[in-house]
Amino acid sequence: MTKPIQTINRYKADLREMQFLLFEQLKLGELLGKAPFEGWGEEEVRTSLSECYRWVKEVSGPLNVIGDQEGCRIEGGRVKTPKGFKEAWKSLYEAGWKAIGADPDIGGAGAPHSVQVLIEEMLSGANTAFNMYSGLSYGAAEVIHAFGTAEQKERFVPKMLNGTWGGTMCLTEPHAGTDVGSSKTTATRNADGSYAIKGTKIYISGGDHDLSFDDNVIHLVLARVEGAPPGTKGLTLFIVPRRAVDASGTSGDSNDVQVAALEHKMGINGSATCILNFGDDGKCIGYPVGGEEKLNQGMPQMFKLMNSARIAVGIQGVGVASSAFLNALDYAKDRKQGSSITHWKDATAPRVSILEHADVRRMLLDMKSRVEGIRALAVTLANHQDQARFYEGKDDEKTKYHQGQVDLLVPLVKAYGSDQAFRVCENAIQTYGGAGFTRDYPVEQYCRDAKIFSIYEGTNHIQAMDLVGRKLGQAGGANLQAFLGDIAKFVAEHGAHPTFGPTVKRLAAAQEAVGNAAMRMLMWFQTGNVGMVPLSANRFLEMMSELTVAWLLLQAGIIADEKGKTVAEGHPDKAFYAGKVQSALYFGNNVLPGVVHKAEIMGNEDKSPIDISAESFATV
Repeated sequence: MTKPIQTINRYKADLREMQFLLFEQLKLGELLGKAPFEGWGEEEVRTSLSECYRWVKEVSGPLNVIGDQEGCRIEGGRVKTPKGFKEAWKSLYEAGWKAIGADPDIGGAGAPHSVQVLIEEMLSGANTAFNMYSGLSYGAAEVIHAFGTAEQKERFVPKMLNGTWGGTMCLTEPHAGTDVGSSKTTATRNADGSYAIKGTKIYISGGDHDLSFDDNVIHLVLARVEGAPPGTKGLTLFIVPRRAVDASGTSGDSNDVQVAALEHKMGINGSATCILNFGDDGKCIGYPVGGEEKLNQGMPQMFKLMNSARIAVGIQGVGVASSAFLNALDYAKDRKQGSSITHWKDATAPRVSILEHADVRRMLLDMKSRVEGIRALAVTLANHQDQARFYEGKDDEKTKYHQGQVDLLVPLVKAYGSDQAFRVCENAIQTYGGAGFTRDYPVEQYCRDAKIFSIYEGTNHIQAMDLVGRKLGQAGGANLQAFLGDIAKFVAEHGAHPTFGPTVKRLAAAQEAVGNAAMRMLMWFQTGNVGMVPLSANRFLEMMSELTVAWLLLQAGIIADEKGKTVAEGHPDKAFYAGKVQSALYFGNNVLPGVVHKAEIMGNEDKSPIDISAESFATV
C-alpha cells in the first residue's frame, strides 16, 4: 500500500542566529529609521522574521512533501500545480512577504535587503519549489520596473508584484544550453510596433501554472530581431504575456504561448519546469522592454534579473541547508545508538544519543559552520546593497565601494552557497545513517532539491569564469583590493586575540594566497596561457569564498567571545555565543588552511585535463 502524503511541517530555522547576524555583527540598527529605511526599526525587523517563520511553518512548509511527491501535471494544455499551492499563493500575497523589500512607490514595504534576504531564506527553505513561482515573478517585475517604458511599468509591474500575474525569464533553448548567444528565437516587427515572436525555450521554471489570480504569466523572452548582430549583442528582451494584455492592463485571449512538455526532475518537483513554444500559430506578440530604442540591449537588461536570481539561488541554498542541519541535529539528540567511546569495551554500557559520538559531532559542527558562513556571506552582500542605497547621493566614494563589493560577491554567494548547500544536505543524510536515505525524514528531499542550485541561473563554472574574467578586474582591480584590504585590517586588529590569534594568522596566510592567486590569473591572461584560467577558475572561486566565510565567521566569533563573558550561566545566550566561537574555530582551523594548499595546486599549472585525448578517457 502506498503511504499517504505527509502534510506536517518539517522546516526549521534559527531566528536567534539571524538576529545576531543583523544586529550584533552587521549593525543593521545604525541604518534603521533613516532614509531610505525610515519606516523600519529593530522591533519591526524582529517581528517580521518571527511572523514569517510562523507563516512558513503553518502554510508553505506542510506543502513541501506534497509538492515533491505529487508534482505538476498538464491538463488541457495547462499546468496544474500540487494540492494546496493555489491557496498558499493567495495567503502569501495577503501576508505581503514577497513585496517586503520592494519600494513603497510600487506597493512594497521598503525593507532593507538584508531583511528581505532572511525572509527569502525562510520562504525558500520551507518550500523551495513553491517559492520559485513568486520569486521569478518578483524578479521579472524588477526588470520591467528598471528598464521598461512608463506605460510598461504601469501596465505590468503592480500586478506582477501583488500576485495577479506570474512572471518568468526565458533564455535557454534546446540546441544552446548556456550558450545564450546562439539563440534562434526570432522577433519580427509588426506594423503597429509590436513584434511576432517565434521559437522554443526550455527549462523555464514556472513557465505555466494555475496560481496567479488572473491566470496570466508575463514572460521575459530573449529573441533576435532580423538584421541584429550575432551573439549576445544582437539579443532583445521582450515582454510576452501568456494571455494578451490590452492597454488598460486587462488580460484577454491566448497569446500563442504553448506548454510543450514538463521536465521530469530529480527534485523541486512542485515547480513546473516547462518547455514553451512561442508562435506556433504565428500569433505570439511581444514588446521590447523599454521600447524600440532598446533593441539589442536584452543581455544588459537580463543581467539585472540574472544577478538577482543568482543571489536568490545562494539564499535557496542557505534555507535548505539550514533546515537540513537543524533536522539532523534534532535527530542526533534523540537517536540512541552505541555506548560512549569511554566505555567502548563494555557491552553492558548504556546506549547514548548519537550526538555523543565524535564523528557525528564533527559532521554537525561542520554543517553548522558552513550554514552560518554562507548565510553571513549572503547577508553581508545584502548589507552592502543597503549601505549603497543609504549613501547614494550623499557619499559617492562609499556608494562606489559598497556597490563594488556587491558585484564582487555575487558569484561567491551563488556558487559557493549552492555547492555547500548540497554538501550540507549530504552530510545531514550521513548523520541520520540509513534513516536519512528514506522518505520518512526530510533530508533526502532537501538533498535532491539542492542539487539544481549549482546548475541553474548559470552553472557554477560560469560563476567562476564571471569572477575571474570580469569581477576581479572591475574598477581596475579596486574592488578586489578593497576586499583584501578589509581582511588585512581585520588581521592587524585581531592577530593577537587570546582566543582567535592563531586562527587569524591562518586567515592572513589565506588572504595572501588569494591575492597571489589573483595575480597568477592576471599573468595567465597576459602571457597567453589562458587555458589555465578555466581549469583553475572553480578552485579560485572556492578559495576566495572560503577566505570570505572564514573572515565573517571570525568576526562573529570575536563578537560572541566578548559577549559570552557578560552572560550568566544558564542563560540560553551563553550556549549560543559559545557555539559561535566554536563554529569560527572549526572552520578557521579545518577548512581555511586548504586555501593555501589550493593556491599551491594552482601554481603547479597542471594541464592533464587539457592534455588527455578524447580517446584516452575510456576505451569503450
